[in-house]
Amino acid sequence: MAKPAGNRNMGLLKSVEGRALSKKMEDDQKKQPAGPAPYFHKDCMSNILLWLPLESLPSSRFVCKPWYNIINSRTFIESHFCRSESVLIFLKSISRGRSYPYSTPYPFPMTSIPEEEGNTFSVEVALLPSNLKTVPIFGPHLAGSSSKFFIQFMEFKDRKIKVGKYNVSCLGNIRATCNGLILLDNHVKKGLIVMNPVTRKLIALPLGTLCDYLKESYGFALNHVTGDYKLVHLFRDEFEYVTCETLDLATRSWRAVNGPSFGLFNWFGHAPVSAIGALHWIPQLDNSDFIVSMEVENERFHRIPLPQSCTTHDRVMEMGGLLCFVTHEDFNIDIWNLKSVHEGIWTKQYSITKGSLIDMVPLFSLRISGDVIFRRKEDGSFHAYDFKSEVMREFEMDKECNESLGSYLPHVNSLHSWTPSHYVSD
Repeated sequence: MAKPAGNRNMGLLKSVEGRALSKKMEDDQKKQPAGPAPYFHKDCMSNILLWLPLESLPSSRFVCKPWYNIINSRTFIESHFCRSESVLIFLKSISRGRSYPYSTPYPFPMTSIPEEEGNTFSVEVALLPSNLKTVPIFGPHLAGSSSKFFIQFMEFKDRKIKVGKYNVSCLGNIRATCNGLILLDNHVKKGLIVMNPVTRKLIALPLGTLCDYLKESYGFALNHVTGDYKLVHLFRDEFEYVTCETLDLATRSWRAVNGPSFGLFNWFGHAPVSAIGALHWIPQLDNSDFIVSMEVENERFHRIPLPQSCTTHDRVMEMGGLLCFVTHEDFNIDIWNLKSVHEGIWTKQYSITKGSLIDMVPLFSLRISGDVIFRRKEDGSFHAYDFKSEVMREFEMDKECNESLGSYLPHVNSLHSWTPSHYVSD
C-alpha cells in the first residue's frame, strides 16, 4: 500500500534537517582552534607545559591565549620554580673568552655598546629609547674590547657540567641574585638593573650612595611577609663606619637604615647569603668567630656567634631552607644548621669524612638533589657530595667550563618577576 503524501513529506523534511545538522556540526568543528589546548583541562595542560625545556617557555606563551594565561600565572610560575634545580651564574668575556671576578673593578673602560649578532639580547640597548638604539652614543666602537660579556650558567647533572646560554649580553657586573632575578650594574645611566635573564624583562633602578667598589656589598632578598623584593647596600663611609641603605622594588627609592655596630665588618669579600628571613655576611677574611645577619622584614642587624672559628675555605650557604655553616676540621668537613636568627643555636647536621680535602670551598647546595657543590682552590675542579651514598664525586668539565675563570653566584632559572602586575590571574 502506498504511503500517504503527508508521511512522505515528513520523512523528506527530517532527512533534510538531519543533513543540515550534520553539516553544521562539521562546520563548527572546522572553526575550532587548532592545537591541544582547547581539548585539555587547564590543570592537565599546566602539568604538560611544566615538562617543556625552560628556554622554550617564553616563546610557548604565544602559541595561543590559554597557554599564555597558564604560563604567566603565579601558580604555574611557582610550580615551575619548585621543580627547578640550582645553577651557577657567571659572566664570560665575549672577545677574550675570560670571566672576571665579581669582586674586582673592571680593568678596562666601559665606553661603547658593541654591535649585537643573531638573536642576542643586549641589556644596554634595551634600556635606550627606541630612537637611539642604532646610534653609537657611547663613542667609537672598541674593536676587540673585553668590556662586553655574555651572561651564562653552569648546570650540574650526572657528574657532568653543562654550560647554558641565555643569549644575553651586558657591560655591567652581576652584584647579586634572588629567585631567578639578577642585580646588574647599569652602564647606560648611573644606577642598577634588576633583570630576569630567562624572560629578558628588566627594570632600571637609581644608584645608591657612591663609594669604592671594594668597600661595599649588595644583598638581594624577598620579604616573605609583604611579597616584595628588597635590595640592601652596605658600604664604608668616609669615617670608616659601615652604613646601610635599602631599596624596595615596589617604591624604587633608597632610604637609610640603622647599620651594624661599629667594628663588626673588616671586609666585604663574600657575597651575602639569603636564608631564614635574613641576609648573612662573613665579616672577616679569616678567623671570624661570628657572622653578621640582617632581618629582611624589620632591617635589624644581629651578631651571631659561629660554632667554631671560620677559616679561609669555610662558607655559609642556604641548604634545605636553613642557613648552613660549612667548615673544615682537619681533613673532615662539618655542616652546621641554624634555624632562627633570634635563637642563634647551631646544630651539627653532617660530617663529611670521605673524599674531602682542605682546599675544597663550598659554593652552594642543589635544591632538588640536596648535594653540596665544592670547588678546589688548587685546580678549579668541581665536586659534589652525595649525602645518601656518602660519596664525593668530581664533575667532568668541557672546554667552555675550563675557559670560565671568574667567580660564580648561586642562581635558579625561573619565570619570576619583581612585580605582581606581570602575572596573569589564576
